[in-house]
Amino acid sequence: MPRDGTATRTSIMDAAEQLILERGFAGTPIDDVLAIAGVTKGAFFHHFASKQQLAHALVERYAALDLGHLEDKMRRAEELSTDPLQQLLVFVGLFREEAAELTQPYPGCLMGSYCYEAGLFDEPIMDVIASTMRTWRERLTAKLEEVADQYPPRRDVDLPSLAEQITVVFEGAYIVSKVRQDPAVVAQQLQHHRTFLELLFTPEDAPTSRPAG
Repeated sequence: MPRDGTATRTSIMDAAEQLILERGFAGTPIDDVLAIAGVTKGAFFHHFASKQQLAHALVERYAALDLGHLEDKMRRAEELSTDPLQQLLVFVGLFREEAAELTQPYPGCLMGSYCYEAGLFDEPIMDVIASTMRTWRERLTAKLEEVADQYPPRRDVDLPSLAEQITVVFEGAYIVSKVRQDPAVVAQQLQHHRTFLELLFTPEDAPTSRPAG
């Protein structure tokens, strides 16, 4: 059993994230976090000077995991194919496969939850979210440019804007999944996004392909 307080800090953060995704930040009192985490108020303030500091720690942790997923999926896609279009389709497909394993509606995105209550957070917290979204946009824009160089799109399209579409798909699918109480929604919407990309970039006289993932 670690004695450096890491386990207690993690328990507090896990409990807080769960409640914020369910209720929002304003609807998550510290006392409720403590009850789920099974720790005292003294233990909370040993690790976090305030609820705002907890919010910052949560979004930094979430952003690091989010960017880790981005780079891991892109690395795997690039290992599976040397063709940029196939890499892009596999990239989306890997997220779709992951989402297809859900048995409960996806709990949501912490950064999305923060954006709904942006007035409650200071600038450094919102900067973490903006930086994370910017990284996704830049990484996917670079991949889309590789694709467009080899497979000119069938319609005029703004590539940086298109790069943000997967974020829009994720956020919208999380909401619909929760409202409908249907865990299949996220995977279904990612499949639609992948099909759109395939149709946009595959030459009209070429058959569409179905790469693994």
